[in-house]
Amino acid sequence: MALRLGSLVDALGGELHGDPALQIESLAPLESAGDGALSFLSHPKYQSQLAASRAACVIVAPSMREAALARAAGGACIVAEEPYLYFARVTQLWKRQHVRAGGPRIHPSAVIDPEAFVAPDAAIGALCVVERGARIGAGTVLKSRVTVGEDCVIGERCLLHPGVVIGADGFGFAPNEGAWEKIEQLGAVRIGNDVEIGANTCIDRGALQDTVIEDGVKLDNLIQIGHNVRIGKHTAMAGNAGVAGSATIGAHCTVGGGAIVLGHLTLADHVHISAASVVTRSILKPGHYSGLFPIDDNAVWEKNAATLKQLHTLRERLKALEKTIKS
Repeated sequence: MALRLGSLVDALGGELHGDPALQIESLAPLESAGDGALSFLSHPKYQSQLAASRAACVIVAPSMREAALARAAGGACIVAEEPYLYFARVTQLWKRQHVRAGGPRIHPSAVIDPEAFVAPDAAIGALCVVERGARIGAGTVLKSRVTVGEDCVIGERCLLHPGVVIGADGFGFAPNEGAWEKIEQLGAVRIGNDVEIGANTCIDRGALQDTVIEDGVKLDNLIQIGHNVRIGKHTAMAGNAGVAGSATIGAHCTVGGGAIVLGHLTLADHVHISAASVVTRSILKPGHYSGLFPIDDNAVWEKNAATLKQLHTLRERLKALEKTIKS
């Protein structure tokens, strides 16, 4: 089903240069977009792709207006202050226009405990399990094979992708003469509104208090969130990241793919962790942090790490010494 360009701009705003009657038949990246496709330019460094693109229409920032209009292949453009955000909203509109007729709101194969609560407009997919005392909020969607453990709460308008497990036991054991004694996990998981959780991500229930995921958090696939972790509003974490028990991550943070946050640490609001980093200390100042170091014997590693932290100071001292020698 095509979407008229004028209708799109009427719905989302932006400054249209081109024929409002133009029919958009697909959404595509700049390099592969063809006739009838809508694309976008998110960064000026891809300007060469813009010049060569055959897209019927391109979403660009005001600074790229003339470049978009000068394309060899011609075509329309929509000027928006934030092209990437505008394109995100285009995808939402496109999905609403092209949504397929759904099946039953609760799939026949789902298992929902009589003492669980599921909001009347929530959707529960195939082979899901919602255990006793769990609560699923309005507008929330559980894709196939999602498990929500007992007494766990999921807010409104959340999306849980296939294989998500909410409320499995946290990893808690006490040593006992060479063996391990289980610490019963007596808390639950509380998830706020507008949270999206990727496929096969696991969020453990708390040992005593609840594990808490606040409003607007976005978690990618294959993430492990340990017991009693708290993640602040609108934080986003990429695939294969892990957060150990009792860590607190602030609001508006990002954690790159494969990064690890050790237990009982605190990350302030607006902290950004690079991919594959290991956070070994609390970070109380907003900023972008990276940490990657080869594995080694622990005692040697600690000595090397301590020396590494002094390299900048040593470099400045060496430069000062060289200046003294030259003079």
